Amino acid sequence: MGSGTSRLYGALAKTLHSSAAAQHPEYLVAPDPEHLEPLDPKELLEECRAVLQSRPPRFQRDFVDLRTDCPSSHPPIRVMQWNILAQALGEGKDNFVQCPVEALKWEERKCLILEEILAYRPDILCLQEVDHYFDTFQPLLSRLGFHGTFFPKPWSPCLDVEHNNGPDGCALFFLQNRFRLLDSANIRLTAMTLKTNQVAIAQTLECRASGRRFCVAVTHLKARTGWERFRSAQGGDLLENLQALTRGAQTPLIVCGDFNAEPSEEVYQRFAASSLGLSSAYKLLSADGQSEPPYTTWKIRPSGESRHTLDYIWYSRRALCVRAALALLTEEQIGPGRLPSFHYPSDHLSLVCDFSFHEEPAAPP
Repeated sequence: MGSGTSRLYGALAKTLHSSAAAQHPEYLVAPDPEHLEPLDPKELLEECRAVLQSRPPRFQRDFVDLRTDCPSSHPPIRVMQWNILAQALGEGKDNFVQCPVEALKWEERKCLILEEILAYRPDILCLQEVDHYFDTFQPLLSRLGFHGTFFPKPWSPCLDVEHNNGPDGCALFFLQNRFRLLDSANIRLTAMTLKTNQVAIAQTLECRASGRRFCVAVTHLKARTGWERFRSAQGGDLLENLQALTRGAQTPLIVCGDFNAEPSEEVYQRFAASSLGLSSAYKLLSADGQSEPPYTTWKIRPSGESRHTLDYIWYSRRALCVRAALALLTEEQIGPGRLPSFHYPSDHLSLVCDFSFHEEPAAPP
């Protein structure tokens, strides 16, 4: 291990043990980022790979170039959407019958998650099922220059699992050297006037280089079949909140989330038909530009295979264009045991897109 990674090992090792937060409540207090030494992402990636040296190498995923007629004088904005699988749920409640228990060990699975993030270097990171925010993701990502916000579920199922690390929730990170935070809202979603257990975070950011403003949101809707109307109501509530936050779509919008809904569901149709003018970015990977991917999650439970498209990145098509999107893992790469596995840390695939603003019309003379 080189001298650079040796210097980093102490910071990484502090986050290795899932029982740390339960034994030491002080871990649940976010440290002041101004007092944390910055980390080099390349060195942290090298350290993660040292921990993972006994595991198979990461699968290769390539970016698909989608738009050449979207000129911009500024670098694109890379957005990553990912349900990372809460550690407590993976170990205690989700019943991945083909996944070896050893593949779910937090000491290594954490490094697989970080490796995925570090490999694609997003400017904005939207996560669901985060139950190691304060002892892992916030301290490490803040040292990489990210500003983070976490909003836990009010009644997280993680709390029902013995030796849990607290509630899971949504997390939103953005690089502070690229964006300035103008406004932030934590939203507890309602359905049929009732407050629910699902949440969202919405933040208005300003690009430091261009001065352009946009809103980014992350959410995780209610899971399981039989809850379609409930999800639709939650989606409607989120759309109402975003309508207000964007002043009726005057501010461009990016919405990331695990919607737990196939494209055939009503909540998907509500987003597609919304007055906010949203399009789903990953449709652009299809031959006709109109079809979602065949899956974004693929697992095996006692009831059998579960292969669904549930995760989306929505964007304001009038203001933003998608320059590139990360291709999904193939069935051959995923393998017969499906996800999660020794190769991949979650039952959901990460989605990554590069966005640019359409050029604003020139002011009249």
